Amino acid sequence: MNIDHIEAFMYVVHLNSFHKAAEAMFLSQPTVSARIKTLESELDSVLFERQGRGIILTEKGKAFIPFADQIIRTFHQGKQQLKTGSELEEITIGANIITSQYFIPFALPLWKKENPNLRFKFISATNDALMEKLLQKQVDIAFMKDITHSGLQNYKTLDNSIRLVVYPGHPFQLRTGLTVQELAMEPLVFFECGALDWNHVHKIFEVSNVEPRIDFQVDHLEVAKSLILSRSCIGFLPYLCIKKELEQGTLVEVDVSHLIKIKQHIYLTHLNHGVESPLLWKDILLSIRKFEKKHQQLPIQSN
Repeated sequence: MNIDHIEAFMYVVHLNSFHKAAEAMFLSQPTVSARIKTLESELDSVLFERQGRGIILTEKGKAFIPFADQIIRTFHQGKQQLKTGSELEEITIGANIITSQYFIPFALPLWKKENPNLRFKFISATNDALMEKLLQKQVDIAFMKDITHSGLQNYKTLDNSIRLVVYPGHPFQLRTGLTVQELAMEPLVFFECGALDWNHVHKIFEVSNVEPRIDFQVDHLEVAKSLILSRSCIGFLPYLCIKKELEQGTLVEVDVSHLIKIKQHIYLTHLNHGVESPLLWKDILLSIRKFEKKHQQLPIQSN
């Protein structure tokens, strides 16, 4: 029985998609499908069934999960032990500033719990600095913005789209179809980071030939968020930093998709030919799902 086939099975289980599993493993979808088919042949059992455009686990597939997980875990623990000759192997994880502040403190304890024989070193840096550290092999994997480099591979993870948010009770809270002119009349806080996405925000006012009322211009996300929470202004902020407040109801998102859409994600990036543990990769994907579920379950406060 090939360990690669079992890992392909677990990726499909956790991502509920052959296509997403192929992306996560940096393989073609036919390769993943072939590995699953071979595994099913060896087990003499059907593990997945088609349901419309999706897939579902069979009962035998569900029963195989704990055994597959244990096989993979034991294999990689043994591999790490033989590689280092000691109990602890070190992995260096990097993240840009926003991921470091809002996701990493949640995720690191989970990764350590699932990988007790792994020592974690963490580095927080800018996206440019992280790319350099990856290429120089100073960082094994990094959470950062999307980049294009022939020496690096990346995988889309956390949603960090730019959203317009207001405080509860603001006149825009229940409004739809806001105009640029209406938006320009409100006191705004602009978080300046020099990224092209923020230039898009400026552009919606330039195109309509209106001057926005920018009462505050700051370079720190928490300062910008606090100003909105204090009811001093409204503003465009990245989703990762306001997710908790949106779920709690202390901030409210206003739909301005008819004016502007700024989709952006945090990507998990590593060297094309770097050494990267599929087991840790799986744990990272699971931690992201737990992080999202955690915030979804926060109680919504009434206004």
